[in-house]
Amino acid sequence: MLSDRSRPVNEATLRLVGDNIAEIATRFYEHLFGEHPQLLDGTFNRGNQAERTQQMALAGSVAVFASALVKVPEEVPEHLLSRIAHKHASLGITPAQYDVVHEHLFWAIVDVLGDAVTPEVAAAWDEVYWLMAHALINQERGLYSARGVRPDTVWREWEVAERIQETDDVVTFRMRRTDDRLVKTSLPGQYVTVQVPMPEGVRQPRQYSLTKADDGEHRQFSVKRVRGGGKPDGEVSNHLCDRVQVGDRLTMSLPFGDVVLDDSGRPVVFASAGIGVTPMAGMLSHLATAGSHLPITLLHADADEESFALRHQVLDDLRKLPNATAHVWYERGGDSSLPVDGVHAGVMDLR
Repeated sequence: MLSDRSRPVNEATLRLVGDNIAEIATRFYEHLFGEHPQLLDGTFNRGNQAERTQQMALAGSVAVFASALVKVPEEVPEHLLSRIAHKHASLGITPAQYDVVHEHLFWAIVDVLGDAVTPEVAAAWDEVYWLMAHALINQERGLYSARGVRPDTVWREWEVAERIQETDDVVTFRMRRTDDRLVKTSLPGQYVTVQVPMPEGVRQPRQYSLTKADDGEHRQFSVKRVRGGGKPDGEVSNHLCDRVQVGDRLTMSLPFGDVVLDDSGRPVVFASAGIGVTPMAGMLSHLATAGSHLPITLLHADADEESFALRHQVLDDLRKLPNATAHVWYERGGDSSLPVDGVHAGVMDLR
């Protein structure tokens, strides 16, 4: 709960902080990595740093959290933080790391805002930070506890059992466990973080949706090659697509993610485009494995049939579901050899 003392100060400075939060986030990360370069090995995505998406994500989350607290000071908006907590858990984030972030974030606030950061302003924003941090720590503690792990034991080594070239730019990796430990069951729609060793030895983390239901022995995810388009090519996606072969080993986290299939028993509609089909494929696989009789509709848009990743797995699963239908849209025309209920030219039109 935001205190009566801090609320008017936060409210009065919310616009000041909001107008400068992107610069604060930029300075924060520069200072953080200058002091702790090891965080770029296995924890932070340096591609997101280069493209500034990480800075914008931090800025957005702080701004939304602070605005919510000012509007409803007696209630910490924990539901807003669920997606962050799941991602943190998939990276094995620890409570101690919040102290490190606090130190460098408040250095950046003072660096950017200067004399505007009076002791009262610093105290009020310190309260906002720790309300947000403790809400995340508590959620993450619950996620670790539910999985029966600690932050340092979310990781496990897996071996590439099969490599499937889905399209020119998409590869599916079917991973096999390498020890006798139990494979924790995933929820349909969840992802894993994969730590990929780069040529210079630094590990880079990336999140990939699980595209097939667990069978106790394997996990499966699919990777789309990221092509530059004016930016550098995706270093991890290209490394995985070009270099990782059957028999190689990768370190993966336990499954996390709060965007999962609703199990209320209502009809299900999946709408996806391009590589966005990956979580849908995972959910369909779970439904097919469970022998679901729910009415299920798949709506998918892609450039053309050859670009439709996981199409054979998806349609095999749809055939196992007695009340499932599928419609596809192709930008390059409406021709298709797939056994679907409707093939349409152009972009998706839900009418």
